[in-house]
Amino acid sequence: MLSVLRAPAPLASISRAAIRPVMTAAAAAMTEEESFLFDLNGFLVVRGVFTAEEVAAANAAVDAHAAEELKARGAAALRNAKSGTPMAASGPRMDMGGMLWWQADQSKLFRDMLTHPRLVPYYRALCGEGYRMDHQPLLVAQGPDSEGFKLHGGPISGADGVPQGVFNPELQYRCVHGQLWTSLLAASVQLCDHQPGDGGFCIVRGSHKLNLPVPTDFADGVGSAFAEHIHHPATRAGDVVLWSEATVHGATPWRAERERRVAIYRFAPPNMGYGRGYLDIPPGAMEGLTPLQRAVLEPPYATRLERPLVTASAAAEEDGATEAVRHLRSEAKKEHDRQTLGTAYF
Repeated sequence: MLSVLRAPAPLASISRAAIRPVMTAAAAAMTEEESFLFDLNGFLVVRGVFTAEEVAAANAAVDAHAAEELKARGAAALRNAKSGTPMAASGPRMDMGGMLWWQADQSKLFRDMLTHPRLVPYYRALCGEGYRMDHQPLLVAQGPDSEGFKLHGGPISGADGVPQGVFNPELQYRCVHGQLWTSLLAASVQLCDHQPGDGGFCIVRGSHKLNLPVPTDFADGVGSAFAEHIHHPATRAGDVVLWSEATVHGATPWRAERERRVAIYRFAPPNMGYGRGYLDIPPGAMEGLTPLQRAVLEPPYATRLERPLVTASAAAEEDGATEAVRHLRSEAKKEHDRQTLGTAYF
């Protein structure tokens, strides 16, 4: 079951009795095979998360906002592929943000990505209890013959790293005693089909365990080994692709006649932050978000400081009324911090 444990937000004063689950929904666990495949490859496809009707509604919302909000990366400084390489093409990629803040009927799928019952077990398994949204969601659109994105990411700084070829603490993957963990998890909901030969998202399987940097030619798609080692997952609209940002990935040019659309999210462990967009959420923008969704948008801090949690618990009651209080900090310690530091939490 899904539930959010409503612990006090930082600097807020909420009684212990007020901390109760506020929502539950059925959720499956990440299977042994899925864990094995993610550890092996560094990515996973979750099939059929959203229905055709939900995808159609999301695409209609994008259409309604496209004229004013869909921005082409036409300038040379914004291009994601080196001219003349296999990752390049004549047309630019297009980007859109702000989907979480659209009116409720238009933002539903984009908000559901935060706490969807099918996805929460993966977020928790790969980022830990108290997972949070890191980057602001980004919608990527590509017309026919539009450029891809050279290979990037990985646990070792690559061709653009300064210095090159050193440990990159910001993008890491670990499996310790069977527990998976990644410092930054990407989740991409597919808003169109990706068939063999279409181009689009590509990934180097197993590269989340690299000990050497990616050669520049390989990252640009020029290297002779590129075709052998690059993988394009075939996906359908409504599927969600999950990958560690420690897994080297990118996109080849889009060749299909239909427009490519995906919405990309990044999630992080509770006390880690890569992006800083959470500092600039517009006032009032979170109106209409559920308590579950608000919990995922909390800034980075540890669970022991009364972080509200989205949990998967079969013991939760269907009506959400069961007490499920965890990670409470004593009132004595909070009062001491108020007197010492002027805030309820250090």
